[in-house]
Amino acid sequence: MLYDPKKLLIIAGPCSLENEQVCRAVAETLVRIGSEHPELTIIFKGSFDKANRTSVGGPRGTGLEEGLKLLALIKRDYGFPVLTDIHERAQVAQVAEVCDVLQIPAFLCRQTDLLLAAAATGRTVNVKK
Repeated sequence: MLYDPKKLLIIAGPCSLENEQVCRAVAETLVRIGSEHPELTIIFKGSFDKANRTSVGGPRGTGLEEGLKLLALIKRDYGFPVLTDIHERAQVAQVAEVCDVLQIPAFLCRQTDLLLAAAATGRTVNVKK
């Protein structure tokens, strides 16, 4: 099981993954919070692609490859389970190799093929709705 159901589950992290320095700073803050509050289970969340930006020119994140490297680093160095959004079936297997939780964004929550592919990985799936 990913977490203790007797603990409050917190999903926290940068909305969009930016770079290693920002991810480490956030993770260090979450480590401190977790040590001060043992009643919490913390999952580190960061998106490699914010595909739902309102402006075409807005920042979207690091991209899949770099984002997964950053999430793997946080998982390895800080011991957090990690979560990211998936947007397409083609991303599912690669993301599932690194992430403990696959999150389906609200706008994609009715995409049956995406949900089935995520569920088939055996990873926890969080439908953000």
